[in-house]
Amino acid sequence: MKKPTARLREELARLQEELKQAETRDAERIGRIALKAGLGDFEVEASELQTAFEEIATRFRNGSRAGATAPKAALSAGQASGQSQKA
Repeated sequence: MKKPTARLREELARLQEELKQAETRDAERIGRIALKAGLGDFEVEASELQTAFEEIATRFRNGSRAGATAPKAALSAGQASGQSQKA
């Protein structure tokens, strides 16, 4: 059974609002975690931070638990490389 165009538009608008709310919840959750991890204590360019988050996402998507067990070592390595680039 086909739905009328107007009904599809209403459904689409409702789903877009749900998506917006879900993204807001996710952003707040991730932001709280980032602040707890200390990311609010120093300035980092958005592009660098996005790259780091993309690496983390890839690590979790691939199911790698090795990276999840030693985040401080990875963070220290990232800070060291970041410091050498600025120097």
